[in-house]
Amino acid sequence: MGNIRKKLGEAELEIMQVVWDSERPVTSNYILKELQGRRKWQLSTLMTSLSRLADKGFIHCDRSTGSNLYHPIISENEYKTGASKHFLEKLYNSSIQNMIATLYNNREIKSSDIKELRDFLNRLEDER
Repeated sequence: MGNIRKKLGEAELEIMQVVWDSERPVTSNYILKELQGRRKWQLSTLMTSLSRLADKGFIHCDRSTGSNLYHPIISENEYKTGASKHFLEKLYNSSIQNMIATLYNNREIKSSDIKELRDFLNRLEDER
């Protein structure tokens, strides 16, 4: 699923982060506990979001064990790649250079960031 049309809302992304970070399928109670610090949610609110995520094809609910276990269908990497591509297309006409220039001109990127980026690009070249 290279092109991810369905976007995640902020709350949905937080839920997915918990699911992605866990090495094994998780229960809704586990997710609720992990989100405790960030969101004051009732279980019913979470359940609504989980079924929406299932409808969107992000997670699968395994009911065979007696307790609902959720696991990701789309990997974190897959989602981020698609979302980044979509973001670049929409805002910067698919140009990473335009994005960097905008951030740099508005002083959102410091010289140290530029140096870090340059070193990173050099390492990429060296690995080829």
